[in-house]
Amino acid sequence: MNTAELLVRCLENEGVEYIFGVPGEENLQVLQALKHSSIQFVTTRHEQGAAFMADVYGRLTGKAGVCLSTLGPGATNLITGVADANLDRAPLVAITGQVGTDRMHIESHQYLDLVAMFAPVTQWNTQIVRPSNTAEIVRKAFKLAQTGDPGAVHIDLPENIAEMEAEGKPLRCDCHERTFAAFDTIQAAADAITQAERPLILVGNGAIRDRASDAIMAMVDQLHIPVTNTFMGKGVIPYEHPLSLWTVGLQQRDFISCAIDKSDLVIAVGYDLVEYPPKKWNPDGKIPVIHVGAMPAKVDSSYIPMVEVIGNIADTLHEILKRVEPKPQSSYPFQAVRDEMRADYEQYRDDMAFPIKPQKLLYDLRQVMGPEDIVLSDVGAHKMWIARNYHCERPNTCLISNGFASMGIAIPGAIAAKLVHPDRKIVAVTGDGGFMMNCQELETALRLGTPFVTIIFNDGGYGLIEWKQHNYYGESAFIKFNNPDFVALAKSFGLQGYRVTSTEDFIPTLKEALAADVPAVIDCPIDYGENLLFTEKSRELACAI
Repeated sequence: MNTAELLVRCLENEGVEYIFGVPGEENLQVLQALKHSSIQFVTTRHEQGAAFMADVYGRLTGKAGVCLSTLGPGATNLITGVADANLDRAPLVAITGQVGTDRMHIESHQYLDLVAMFAPVTQWNTQIVRPSNTAEIVRKAFKLAQTGDPGAVHIDLPENIAEMEAEGKPLRCDCHERTFAAFDTIQAAADAITQAERPLILVGNGAIRDRASDAIMAMVDQLHIPVTNTFMGKGVIPYEHPLSLWTVGLQQRDFISCAIDKSDLVIAVGYDLVEYPPKKWNPDGKIPVIHVGAMPAKVDSSYIPMVEVIGNIADTLHEILKRVEPKPQSSYPFQAVRDEMRADYEQYRDDMAFPIKPQKLLYDLRQVMGPEDIVLSDVGAHKMWIARNYHCERPNTCLISNGFASMGIAIPGAIAAKLVHPDRKIVAVTGDGGFMMNCQELETALRLGTPFVTIIFNDGGYGLIEWKQHNYYGESAFIKFNNPDFVALAKSFGLQGYRVTSTEDFIPTLKEALAADVPAVIDCPIDYGENLLFTEKSRELACAI
């Protein structure tokens, strides 16, 4: 048995189902070992796509997704997706090939110090230099990727080490015990909630990772406390719930800003500062905060909790709930905000203007998708509209990258989502800019037999940057480009391709595309004039509460 074979046995021991990657000379030994493994190697068209697939797999399952590249340019291509997983707290293990240790001391073909290069974008990384250490390294990598603040780790395997004889066996996977919060912090949090007159719950991605949705629902229902979520906390309570104030996190004021301004206590549950900076919603640090999370709060002058309750989130909330005096329904002060939000959302239901408005497209998409179906958002102007206007009934049914926020994630991510949930409808929503960054992975989707639908918001430019430029300077520059014929491009891949020519056509086109047994692409002209209109409305926002 060589080191590469021991590595693969250790990966099998960790329950790895898929490795996403691109073959290369310096990972030949690993690829050969995988030929005789239960692990499915998914050959991708670009290493960035491989890392994004592992990223989304980890986010959906809680188990580390694994991606593989060769050295040099293969490894540098991998980095964007690895960084995305790390800042989005998705467990991921990246494995890179490397030159032999016998030529690392000299300038060498394609050699880069990958351990140094991956250090800023991982929780931990190392190089295997002794075959006998392989089992310990793999176990440590998965433990660090999947516990605490989950994220990315990196293992570098030199080619001469990979082919050396290795002794050892996989280590037993130690169970991650649930941690419980200290009782004094639980009581302090309960006392503060009891005394608050206008408490508000702010839910982040950590609550979904800890599967705390039911516990949050119990607190909301019993104490009648309204709840809002970050982009990455969508679906933690159903959007139709009367105490749901939908999503916070836009870079401009919105209805939910009024509710936060008027609250006298924010109960931040699973909230991570990287999701939405506290300076955006608590700039002076005047609103008291209770931090409920699996990990202590990060330091920020606008986020200094009066109480930190650290432990398993679901257990913590249940214990707090036992100690809080019930609040009558009449104490709920934010119904006016909810009514305004709902009216704004519903006004686009019958809007048949064309090109289609982003609010209308997302309203119609919500009508077609079931409660458990998954929408993946790429990054761009459409992401802001998805965050605001695509509402969820279940956790992990709208995936938005908002830590690293990298363009190009939607199509590779949709492949991973379909592998994890083959019976669900999967839709990737992307701008025309993001689509062209990783559209080559549509061939991977076809080859794997993972049908999903890609909706392209087509405006012929980098719409989010144009929006920002107009906000700052009143004009835009350097953001326009030309697009290929997306329908013809899709068909050249062997996919289904559609172009929406009227707003009335969108729903029937989407239903037909979802019924196809191959991936499908829908080219949809979009009216991004709504971006600046929303900016104007946000400036004029008058709080009714």
